[in-house]
Amino acid sequence: MALSSAPSPAPAAALDIDALRTRLLAGDRAALARAITLAESKRADHRAVARDLIDAVLPQTGRAIRVGITGVPGVGKSTTIDALGANLTAAGHKVAVLAVDPSSTRTGGSILGDKTRMARLALDPNAYIRPSPSSGTLGGVAAKTRETMLLCEAAGFDVILVETVGVGQSETAVADLTDFFLVLMLPGAGDELQGIKKGIIELADMIAVNKADDGEGERRANAAASEYRAALHILSAPSSTWTPPVVTISGLNNKGLDGMWDKVVDHRNKLTATGEIAKKRRAQDVKWMWALVHERLHQRLVGSADVRRQTAEAEAGVARGESSPAAGAEAIATLIGL
Repeated sequence: MALSSAPSPAPAAALDIDALRTRLLAGDRAALARAITLAESKRADHRAVARDLIDAVLPQTGRAIRVGITGVPGVGKSTTIDALGANLTAAGHKVAVLAVDPSSTRTGGSILGDKTRMARLALDPNAYIRPSPSSGTLGGVAAKTRETMLLCEAAGFDVILVETVGVGQSETAVADLTDFFLVLMLPGAGDELQGIKKGIIELADMIAVNKADDGEGERRANAAASEYRAALHILSAPSSTWTPPVVTISGLNNKGLDGMWDKVVDHRNKLTATGEIAKKRRAQDVKWMWALVHERLHQRLVGSADVRRQTAEAEAGVARGESSPAAGAEAIATLIGL
């Protein structure tokens, strides 16, 4: 079965990193699942092992096509990814899907619904689905999606599809992870242009109007596509090399997906030739570095019982109106030496 599991990581001292690296580079799915679990762990020793492992396999990464896919809930992201991924594996690709599920704001758990919505890929030996809870991370992108992406590349997956929850700031977050940003849109939702945000259009490398099924569905999708094309014409393209196209597809009927993927490959070839892909990835690495710095600062806040106690006291003081939010923030910053 292609669906990944999340084995409990062993104590860091008991792990043979060289053996794990060898198995990972050989495409061992169990080793990949264990490596991702280490990267996602909140334990400091597990995170240190994961960093060492990623550093060790880094030369074997970077060759995959990284595609971010977003869209509002109900647009058909999972159905489209299931059909697209099946097409790609049939063509000889190895496809990893990093599906970030919404987390409960109360428990931190996630629905992990993509386990059931990607039925074909879940059984495909050349596909790997890794559902991860967003756990409240800004933009709905799991905190360790970058590390997971690199580990999948090291394991031999040459197409990485990152699906986001499609809410909040997820569009910016996924664009900062990937080479190509695909936005799925719905047809027939009233005034089409009222349903989109300028920020999405400015980030999009392609817009695909989904649910272009036969008959009325296709007519509505074509009408929506015309409006989106008009919107793109009044905005500056993100690259002088690439003009974002608008296509119509039917993920349910596997219609138009091959042509859509051809445009992804065309984008890859053109921007690789100009050096824009490499430049974009270097900029993303800098953002990743700062994200890790912010994570370390957060760990300083939650990693010490004494700091947690004083933080709770500062929160309580603000909640009771005894101190201002600015004073509370200053007190917390002082705790970690800022």
